[in-house]
Amino acid sequence: MRKQIAAANWKMNLTYQQGEELLDSILKEEISLEKDQQVVFAVPFPYLIMAAEKLKGRKNYFGSAQNCSDKKSGAYTGEVSAEMLHSIHITHCVLGHSERREYFSEFNQALAHKAELCLEYNITPIFCCGEPLSIREVGAEEGFVEAQLKESLFHFSEDQIRKIVIAYEPIWAIGTGMTATTAQAQEMHAHIRFLLASKYSKNTADIIPILYGGSVKAGNAKELFSCPDVDGGLVGGASLVAADFCSIIRALK
Repeated sequence: MRKQIAAANWKMNLTYQQGEELLDSILKEEISLEKDQQVVFAVPFPYLIMAAEKLKGRKNYFGSAQNCSDKKSGAYTGEVSAEMLHSIHITHCVLGHSERREYFSEFNQALAHKAELCLEYNITPIFCCGEPLSIREVGAEEGFVEAQLKESLFHFSEDQIRKIVIAYEPIWAIGTGMTATTAQAQEMHAHIRFLLASKYSKNTADIIPILYGGSVKAGNAKELFSCPDVDGGLVGGASLVAADFCSIIRALK
């Protein structure tokens, strides 16, 4: 069975002390996970070591960065490399979030380099893809997402692509209060899995987790996760509330 993942994306929120308190509140619930279930906390860079320490020894709980550089090392002031993340035992990294694409002009080729570096250092990329409202309104969302996948991921070998998690995030449903219907979410997730099967194989497509990342909340998580091709969520605002994120974890298949 594919991994089912509840991934928290704290974005640029919380002080260090608030982050500690939130993590402690979630972990004290002692939610036991099945072998195919995982919980990932994508926290701001200054909190990564704290999160890694608190998660150490907890089965299927992982710390994640929200981004990394597309360069291996060098004179890139302010950047953080995949090697640096590896050196502090970070196992996951979110790549290509729509906010990174929109506000920081990240493009598909740079994301390809980031994914390569993550895999080189045994870091699991959580690769984000998804369309803005203007693309959805003209019915071009499938081709748009296909181009993102082809230009950033489809140069990888079959063994490499199996190490990647994909997160579909309809940009029009992030932070807007709008959520794709379960039918819309399932339709795009199934399309992504079809693309993976066409490029690689059905077995590989059936192994890769595809998360939904558009305003997942405690109240809609169970319905979204019940879709056959939705393998959990990349959660923004609701991950900042302990009770809500615990409910989302418990909603995993």
